[in-house]
Amino acid sequence: MYFVSKRMEIAGCHRLELSYESKCSNLHGHNWIVTVFCYAKELNADGMVCDFTRIKERIHGYLDHGNFNELLPFNPTAENIARWICEQVPQCYKVSVQESEGNTATYVDDNCVAQISPYLP
Repeated sequence: MYFVSKRMEIAGCHRLELSYESKCSNLHGHNWIVTVFCYAKELNADGMVCDFTRIKERIHGYLDHGNFNELLPFNPTAENIARWICEQVPQCYKVSVQESEGNTATYVDDNCVAQISPYLP
């Protein structure tokens, strides 16, 4: 079993639609730190779990310097963004999204983890 991770910084803005009053309902930005965790039982023909460049193109290339409310079809909370990122990368089993120091959301795909749990570092 092979495990890799790709960490990247993404500048982007969002506003949250919340059931309570919050400053986060106003448009504001973050320098998000995103870590994508991937696995494979076997390496591909190029000797990789997946190409780090492809992850960056798909996630960073799409979101960077964007308005997440316009780019994503859901309320762009860190939790929802983490789930969406995981769904974009076939080999992904976990994503961590840090929107500011001390505020991090992590999504774990339960289906993947059930298969790989004996091998997790």
